[in-house]
Amino acid sequence: MNPIEQHFQEVTRRHFFKRGALGLGTAALASLLPTPPLAAATSMGGLPELPHFAPKAKRAIYLFMAGAPSQIDMFDHKPKMADWFDKDLPESIRQGQRLTTMTSGQDRFPLAPSKFSFQQYGDNGATISELLPFHARMVDDIAIVKSVHTEAINHDPAITYICTGHQLPGRASLGSWLSYGLGSQNENLPSFVVMTSTWSSKREAQALYNRLWGSGFLASKYQGVALRSQGDPVLFLSNPPGVDREMRRRTLDSLAQINQQTAEDYGDPETRARIAQYEMAFRMQSSVPDLTDLSKEPKHILDMYGPDVTKPGSFAASCLLARRMAERDVRFTQIFHRGWDQHGNVGGDLPLQCRDVDQASWALVQDLKQRGLLEDTLVIWGGEFGRTIYCQGNLTRENYGRDHHPKCFTIWMAGGGIKPGIVYGETDDFSYNIVENPVHIHDLNATILKCLGIDHRRLSYKYQGLDMRLTGVLDQNPVENIML
Repeated sequence: MNPIEQHFQEVTRRHFFKRGALGLGTAALASLLPTPPLAAATSMGGLPELPHFAPKAKRAIYLFMAGAPSQIDMFDHKPKMADWFDKDLPESIRQGQRLTTMTSGQDRFPLAPSKFSFQQYGDNGATISELLPFHARMVDDIAIVKSVHTEAINHDPAITYICTGHQLPGRASLGSWLSYGLGSQNENLPSFVVMTSTWSSKREAQALYNRLWGSGFLASKYQGVALRSQGDPVLFLSNPPGVDREMRRRTLDSLAQINQQTAEDYGDPETRARIAQYEMAFRMQSSVPDLTDLSKEPKHILDMYGPDVTKPGSFAASCLLARRMAERDVRFTQIFHRGWDQHGNVGGDLPLQCRDVDQASWALVQDLKQRGLLEDTLVIWGGEFGRTIYCQGNLTRENYGRDHHPKCFTIWMAGGGIKPGIVYGETDDFSYNIVENPVHIHDLNATILKCLGIDHRRLSYKYQGLDMRLTGVLDQNPVENIML
């Protein structure tokens, strides 16, 4: 892709007529082809060379547990730790790893075995905590990856890293890359939608910044659109008092003429992006209220998602909306659930967090499955890093705290392109170091892109003299062993 050529194609009449003439020939040639190209005929926008190969998934839903869920208490069972209660973490295990300032000053690092019981489930014998009874019912539908790792050790750079591919702000998010590369499948809804759900544990939680769903150096039309749980689902969606739909249409038409003249005078592609966003907002006045109206959902579906599904802004309600967006071919939906930062009171706070997401996550997978949508919808569940086996603060048999741990954590994936019913990767007896099949977060993002038909090495954007990629410049690879 030549960004200079792309720029002139967007802003000059000459290129418009040139492309129009070429388009007639392209259309004539396309009519002679025996089969359509890989890209869906209904896809709007996107790069002409994408997808690079036949995708397994058409869309993705990312369930992001902001704050870092404790893998030791949920998925990564370490029974040998029962004999290590309150013993010091061996230096041979820590291996000089840097620590956060929250625990680096501790005199010792006493080990805190999980107080929660585990059992094996499914054909693969995956161990799941008592905190996740609904996850236990779907282990044969998901791929559990226990060996994800990152370099970031604090929340803001870590969550920015996994969402945008870089620890510093300014890069395009995963959803923006997908919107840019693959375009939209529904002209009446954004291709990238974000929801931030309520949570049940401690009120304090790490802040979320809109750069996590921002477009960075890409055009602003590729940024995520945040749905709200109170008032208008999208800000300023409703007409103000005294303005009806016809008047709004006339206003937008007049504004589009002004913006069009500005675009021709100054040649800024962002002006055209603004015109497109105004038009999308107008169409969303009809499409979004229909999307968010859950009144026609049958009772057995509401019951599947659990009692919180009727509470606006809950994780359950967000998951049901995500399924409705999948039905409407929204390309990428991301749900952030905050409150997973348990530096203390794991015994009290973690069960509340798990109760928020356990049934709803299971229901989303099962709902997609029964509608035939799971096979081409990729679902991802995970956070920005893991938590330590050693205790932060006071340690008892019934309660403890855990600090940040980037060297290993657990995520799971399901649906389009992912092998169901497998457990991949392994950590040591302390859930501290990876001993088998490490998966860097760039590898994870490369896997997500491949499921959607994208070679992560070939999706780039030239900015400040560099070919920017979501997965960075090192040799990262999709995790082929978890893919169909």
